[in-house]
Amino acid sequence: MTLVTGTAAAQAEATDQGFDLGSMLMGQVVDAPYVDLAGVRIPLPQWDPIQIGALTVDLSPSKNVVFMFLAAVLCLLVFGIVGRTFRRMERGEAPSGFANAVEAVVVYFRDQVVRANIGSDGDRFAPFILSLFFFILFMNLLGLVPFGVSATASISVTGALALLAFIWIEVTGFRDLGPAGYARTIFYAPKGLHPAGQAAMLLIMTPVEAMGKLTKPFALAIRLFANMTAGKILILALIGLIFVFAEATAGRWGVAGGAIAMAGAITLLKVFISFLQAYIFAMLTAVFIGLIRHAH
Repeated sequence: MTLVTGTAAAQAEATDQGFDLGSMLMGQVVDAPYVDLAGVRIPLPQWDPIQIGALTVDLSPSKNVVFMFLAAVLCLLVFGIVGRTFRRMERGEAPSGFANAVEAVVVYFRDQVVRANIGSDGDRFAPFILSLFFFILFMNLLGLVPFGVSATASISVTGALALLAFIWIEVTGFRDLGPAGYARTIFYAPKGLHPAGQAAMLLIMTPVEAMGKLTKPFALAIRLFANMTAGKILILALIGLIFVFAEATAGRWGVAGGAIAMAGAITLLKVFISFLQAYIFAMLTAVFIGLIRHAH
């Protein structure tokens, strides 16, 4: 409630002093304990934090959590519909066009992403890779819906997704390579060197390999976060120009028309970027799984 009150006070002050584009942008980008729906601010329930030792965990929902939940529900609905369609196929009925489109996506990921990067025996990873793709895709696209929010424009959300991918990658490497093989992915020195040279290379390469494991999920999180945040800020900034120049007596209709045209073009581009970033996240996760299964 403190954040809601503070935001309302800031907006009231901005109204008295004129339109504040920066406040409008930050109000739309940052997470908050409420959801804006058709101009109505709906507060979300706030619970007391849980204290676990020195760690304080706040499980109160925020608007990003709400739209993450909506994305998960959409995933369940889509695959529930597709699953029922394919069950009807077993009874001899023809599949629908939507089911065929989803099947084409699934087959493409299985053949061109999973098998191509992980190996012919990597079909067991296909459900995880597909779940990442569709979950991120729906979160991206929900930000294009009126009053919607792209949860992937939050570093907390992309960081959690990257952490999940990191755990999956490292556990897969440990299971496939064994303890000794997995250790060589960190403590690595080229063979054929003098023992002193191997010791020196081990001293140099060990921190490099360890940092490499951490930079992969970091790159996944930052890439998705930066692309989705930049697109949203750019669209809002262009729309905000209409209000900035609202008091101008000349050329305001030209500014409004140009801002709307550019925002519309960027929105179409963001639709493509939403698909592209979901694909890149899923594909790179498959690539990293394949790399650790065939380390060195």
